[in-house]
Amino acid sequence: MTAADPERVVIQGDRPAGDGPRHPVVLVLDRLRSAHNVGNIFRLAEVCRFEAVVTCGYTATPPHPKLAKTAMGTETLVPCRHFPDSVAALTALAAEGYYLLAVETVAGAPPPWEAPMQWPLALVLGNEALGIDPAALALCHAATCLPVFGSKNSLNVGNCSAVACYEAIRRLTADAGLTFPDLASE
Repeated sequence: MTAADPERVVIQGDRPAGDGPRHPVVLVLDRLRSAHNVGNIFRLAEVCRFEAVVTCGYTATPPHPKLAKTAMGTETLVPCRHFPDSVAALTALAAEGYYLLAVETVAGAPPPWEAPMQWPLALVLGNEALGIDPAALALCHAATCLPVFGSKNSLNVGNCSAVACYEAIRRLTADAGLTFPDLASE
């Protein structure tokens, strides 16, 4: 379909749940304050078919009513692991071979489309006000930062995670020599 095509069909309704392999990415949530942001990120992890969401500290963890409101059922479809803190989570993930990439407002960090990514990948997302715990940030192999052009220093963690997640999907696609439809149907 091209932009000149007069007919565009909006796809509605959920697809059947897939049982194939998940993409080798986990999202690590370090002390997120908003259960609504956490639910949004579960929904993102499900549509990207990522391996898991890892909650740390006081981050809302399923089952949780506010999380469920924005997750729209995806909190039951995406595996979740909980750790008492992000240092414990990142230590465990590093031992499992994950490349730890902080998505944080780190000075000089490249944007996601230029940041190093290796598989399996852990995208580490921090508290909406405090960011990633400094001890956890020190464990990350690299950092990436979304450029901002207004007066605010950062973007909402759910929105920011979407950019990083879809860059990971783009890289997975390129690394496997697939197109987006191919990757979505795996």
